[in-house]
Amino acid sequence: MKQQITEFIENYIKEYESRESIATEYGQPLIGFADAFHPYIQNLTELISPTHVLPQDVLPDARIIVAYYIPFTKKLAKTNRIEGIMASPEWARGYEETNALFAELNDALINFIHTKAGQAGVTPKAVTFSQETLMSDWSHRHIAYAAGLGTFGLNNMLLTRKGCCGRFSTVITNLELEPDAPIEGEDYCLYKKNGSCGVCVKNCPTGALTAEKYDRFKCYVLCQENAKLFTQFGSSYTNEDGIAANSVGSEVCGKCITGSPCAFWNLP
Repeated sequence: MKQQITEFIENYIKEYESRESIATEYGQPLIGFADAFHPYIQNLTELISPTHVLPQDVLPDARIIVAYYIPFTKKLAKTNRIEGIMASPEWARGYEETNALFAELNDALINFIHTKAGQAGVTPKAVTFSQETLMSDWSHRHIAYAAGLGTFGLNNMLLTRKGCCGRFSTVITNLELEPDAPIEGEDYCLYKKNGSCGVCVKNCPTGALTAEKYDRFKCYVLCQENAKLFTQFGSSYTNEDGIAANSVGSEVCGKCITGSPCAFWNLP
């Protein structure tokens, strides 16, 4: 069943990017299966926020969370390395088209799991965030960590063996599958591993990212400025009330990852 789910996700992404209306291209996705009862996941209310949703809040008999990572291409990343602090229009479009892909793919995956006599669902909190804390009550990255897809980097991103220039999404199911385990005893981040990098800090155009901390509020200011610039692709992210967090456009940046060594690589 894990192989069937993996192939379903891979094939859906290929079909989506082949549409004439879609400009964004993707690399080969990574798929992991997190244990819904793993202590790391059950502790997210302590690690992230007391209001963080647990899998059993969405599906009472939740067993597994399917977590998947979709890499962007080097071609797309290159457009976002342009001089200046603003993101590229291609990057903004990729953000919106990928959010639309997640909505479609997750619905399709849920229906596919239903045909296999299973139940599945997603939490509405997955596409919302608090305007006060700028944090979501469902962290795809932390779920993906529990599914063994990567380790956290200095840039606050989850670094996979294919890099971090991409996006994560998740689907909860009651299928009884063999879970994957978090990566332990290894760091994909070169700075954390041996102090040899830190390029993401140099690339941050706002100073929000330093070796000591990540200031999400300072980061969000530039994201909002980009949203004013890129109004033509939509505004797909919402706040805790289910209302568009920014009615103007695409809240993006990505400068810290698109020019970093960890953006793309292929590890064993």
